[in-house]
Amino acid sequence: MRHTLRIVALLVLVALGGGAYWYFVKQGGTLNTLLAGKVPSPGGASSGTPPAGGPPPTPVEALPVKIGTVSRQVTAVGSLLSSESVVIRPEVAGKVSEIAFQEGQAVKKGAVLIRLDDSIARATLAQAQASIAFSRAELSRAEELYRQRTGPARNREQALAKLQSDEAAVQLARAQLEKLTLTAPFDGVLGLRKVSVGDVVAAGKDIVNLEAIDTLKLDFRVPELYLPTVRTGQTLKVAVDSFGGRTFDGTVYAIDPLVDVNGRAVVIRARVPNSDGSLRPGLFARVALTLDQNPNAVLVPEQAVSAFGNKQFVFKVVDGKAVQTTVTLGERRNAEVEITAGLQPGDVVVTAGQLKIRDGAPVVVVNNKPAGS
Repeated sequence: MRHTLRIVALLVLVALGGGAYWYFVKQGGTLNTLLAGKVPSPGGASSGTPPAGGPPPTPVEALPVKIGTVSRQVTAVGSLLSSESVVIRPEVAGKVSEIAFQEGQAVKKGAVLIRLDDSIARATLAQAQASIAFSRAELSRAEELYRQRTGPARNREQALAKLQSDEAAVQLARAQLEKLTLTAPFDGVLGLRKVSVGDVVAAGKDIVNLEAIDTLKLDFRVPELYLPTVRTGQTLKVAVDSFGGRTFDGTVYAIDPLVDVNGRAVVIRARVPNSDGSLRPGLFARVALTLDQNPNAVLVPEQAVSAFGNKQFVFKVVDGKAVQTTVTLGERRNAEVEITAGLQPGDVVVTAGQLKIRDGAPVVVVNNKPAGS
């Protein structure tokens, strides 16, 4: 008898539990409706609006999508180079008689930098000039005799050849004299000199380096994968360790037609303005090259995006309901992600509370308000 009563009591408890599960979970019933004797209609929990006395809307945080500019970039490392760079070297041997510059000085094109001893060259020029004066007189005398038919044409031709030879000797002496004065070939900043007054220098000896740094060159490499997307005119940002937190703008102006076979990389050269002289040639540079820009990109906070398998989705708020929407992601930047498909300008997406809602669930937007509002 007692065994039978226990079985009956167990069956009654199972029936009550099943009824409670059906009422509260499946039909969305509440204790108030139960006490009032009302039973929710089948399917009420999944209908467009919650039934009277059903669960209240779930509070969530939501924001409208943002429209902004998104840039697709590739990062690389490179080196800064002088726009123009040369080491001043003499073409002829000689003794340094004058140094006409200060180390680190900015100079203009044509400014005198070094003078070598020119005493022998000047004497050679004077000798050639004296010889040419005599040759002119000889030619004049020979032409006069030739006109009077008292002198042979051979003498006239010899005098003319001697004059031309002396004129060439004068030009040679002047050229040798000019080579003893070294000038700046372009505007730039001088480096550290390697000679002193009185040094006897050989032809080709390093004197001082000259660098044009108002605009710098930047050489860097990107993988060959980006070859179809790189082109001249693209902009880039340059960062160097010497100026942490500061970036410099640059523009691509040349792409090497030869792909490096060792690293399978494309060599790119850009110009970086340096009017204040902050940057110096030889610095290690971190480059962010902008490949393309989308000025009307749809952006949402990263926390608004959820993943299910290999798909990404967000919850839109439409007429007080949560609508699960599959989206395609683009670039990420500053805790925001670009949505390339699935959302339109004006859509409102849930940014917090996604775990408490499902597709079609009623929601109410309760965003955190600033203090004092």
